[in-house]
Amino acid sequence: MPAAAHGLAPSQSDPVFPPRTPPGSQASRIARIALGDVIHRSARRFGDRLALVEGGHRMSYRELDAASNRFAHHLLGLGLESGARVGMLCNNSIQMVVALLGIQKAGLVWVPINTALAVDAVGYILAHAEVRHLVIDTALHARPELRALVEGQGIAPILCVLDGDTPPDNAPTVAAASSHGLATLPDVPIDSTQLALIMYTSGTTGRQKGVMHSHASVHSVLLSNMVEWGSSPERADVWSSVLPLFHCGQHTVLMSALAVGGALVILRGFDPGAVLDAIERHRISVMVGLPMMYGALLAHPQRASRDLSSLRLCVYAMAPMSRTLLMRLLDEFCPSFALVSGQTEMYPGATIFEAHEQRRRFGSYWGVGTLVNEVAVMGEEGDLLGPDEVGEIVFRGPNVMLGYYKDPEATAQAQRFGWHHSGDLGRMDGDGQLIFLDRLKDMVKSGGENVPSIKVEEVLLRHPAVMNAAVVGLPHAHWGEAITAFVTRRPDAPADVTEAMLTAHCKEHLGGFEVPKNIVFLAALPMTSTGKIQKFELRKAHQDLYRSA
Repeated sequence: MPAAAHGLAPSQSDPVFPPRTPPGSQASRIARIALGDVIHRSARRFGDRLALVEGGHRMSYRELDAASNRFAHHLLGLGLESGARVGMLCNNSIQMVVALLGIQKAGLVWVPINTALAVDAVGYILAHAEVRHLVIDTALHARPELRALVEGQGIAPILCVLDGDTPPDNAPTVAAASSHGLATLPDVPIDSTQLALIMYTSGTTGRQKGVMHSHASVHSVLLSNMVEWGSSPERADVWSSVLPLFHCGQHTVLMSALAVGGALVILRGFDPGAVLDAIERHRISVMVGLPMMYGALLAHPQRASRDLSSLRLCVYAMAPMSRTLLMRLLDEFCPSFALVSGQTEMYPGATIFEAHEQRRRFGSYWGVGTLVNEVAVMGEEGDLLGPDEVGEIVFRGPNVMLGYYKDPEATAQAQRFGWHHSGDLGRMDGDGQLIFLDRLKDMVKSGGENVPSIKVEEVLLRHPAVMNAAVVGLPHAHWGEAITAFVTRRPDAPADVTEAMLTAHCKEHLGGFEVPKNIVFLAALPMTSTGKIQKFELRKAHQDLYRSA
């Protein structure tokens, strides 16, 4: 079957990826917008300026450009053709960045995978995206269940080998592939509207959805981020990379930093002491994190003794902060904070609650649309609503997804009435500031991860002692929302079934971030007359469950 039949390459007959100009034509090459060209062009301008830092490792723009070119040539040498999917199961590292840039330069499709997902979820993504080559951390590949999965699907691994790793003999590695061969940009036709990545996000049905983005859709928001965040080549900001690069939020930070000539300090996970050390040591000026991270940094015993004067802007995401925490952070940590929101389908940032508003308005403010976005509130019949009217938050802009991979029905549902539907409920105040109210889709946002409640409920209902289950997110100072399960026992269930038993059951079938923080036994769940669980009643009755946590 031809590659285009699998959606592997754009063609004139493919309505999903219509090329702006014929791929490979002179006009297409001259005018193209391609993500791999970001580092190519920055290397020509910034040369030996520092691009990436990871522990004792450093890489200049010139070195990063050459290494990613070599990796791109390596992939092409394997026989991969334009549009082929290359998966990635990695935590943050310089090698990960080299590989993802090389994938883009080769005209291939990057498929990043959350490393905290359960094995069956990883397997679903690999199969659904038709991945045949996978860049994977050595430590992850060494896990028997993951190695068996990769081998069972006939996928060829390429290992990221980090300090302390011992890869198998003769295993192909990113370091080896990027250390020799051609260091020039591959001459590969790439159209601006061509599929650049498929990033999987949790779906409310429990199966992940593959969000498709073109080179142009991601690139459009990089320019907006630079302006909104006040960055410039002359300023030469040093940016943090604490959040995982397999998520859209940190990926857009990476690409924005590289486009403007900044340096990125890469950390593998969040440790408050290590982050404080990195801010002081590398003079980080732009930090991006979650509210819970900033709370932990503020409370750290070494914070007061650290020189954090380099910080000029701290961006927070996923959730608003309490007024008390935000005021302390502004007074004691960094003089400027801004909330940036978006979603995988609407590459971030899509809205910004600007720095100058932080001391003026308090609550669940998402602010205004960024420079490339239009945001509105819509009624059920597609009518745009006025101030203080409640409806669904919708977007327009060049950074909207192409659609959901292999799911035209979900795509059509998300793009009805000519707007992208976020699945979130909100209203505009009298000044045009967007206020988030609730989610229409049943999703818990906990610790920076989206967790579909139905997925957790389905696992709980597999346990023989559970009659019914409802999962909600409840306010939590550390997690933003804590995944909380409410269950009823079967009449014939043993009386000694405990929360610990159900938690152990969940750990067997869910990723660590998906396991409930608390499982509460109830005599009955609140129901409508038609038998539908009233989750809002559970949230209202138990909203103070973690008040002292």
